[in-house]
Amino acid sequence: MSQYQTAATNAPLRLFALLAAQGVPAAEADDLVAALEAGAVAGAQSEVVELDGMAPASQGARFADGWDEGVMAVSEALVGIADRDWQRRGGRSAGAAELAVHLADVRQRERADLVRLKKFVRETVLPGTQPHSTARRRVLEALGEAGGLCTAQTRNADGNVVVCTLDAGHYDPDDQPPFKDGKRGGWHKADTSIWNDLGAACIPHAAL
Repeated sequence: MSQYQTAATNAPLRLFALLAAQGVPAAEADDLVAALEAGAVAGAQSEVVELDGMAPASQGARFADGWDEGVMAVSEALVGIADRDWQRRGGRSAGAAELAVHLADVRQRERADLVRLKKFVRETVLPGTQPHSTARRRVLEALGEAGGLCTAQTRNADGNVVVCTLDAGHYDPDDQPPFKDGKRGGWHKADTSIWNDLGAACIPHAAL
């Protein structure tokens, strides 16, 4: 039941935020939430009522009487809860406003946390990566700063996709690199993988 209670706590916050984003007044949002809550309880009450007279016959008459009395007590309690939720219509505007403020505060803290995380990654993690390495590329991608890298791809012997880690626009078929015996071909590079666009498993570069 705890998961349902948690969901019930978070749902109004999300619902109020969505309604506020659509310009729905707080009082009207309160009405809608109260109607949903009362309707949910009323639905449960209708299911409880159906249990009246459903006691196992093998348990005897006294058990059946207690069963029916229990069903009646629970049913009446649920009716009271539904009435209470319905009567709260339009009376929780302050609560809706507080939820909206809380949501804005949460988002602001999330943005601040993201800024701190990016600062840590840029200042601590990034300097520890090797130039033109897949690890460095992944860090730059996480920071949203990999747009200046080549996008050529290939597959290594294990079948894994490898993406070039050199700068975009580096590719020149007439380049004579200091690897692959200095053969011309504008080679791409990522860690220990070296390839050009002529391989069958390659996806050509998109130089910017």
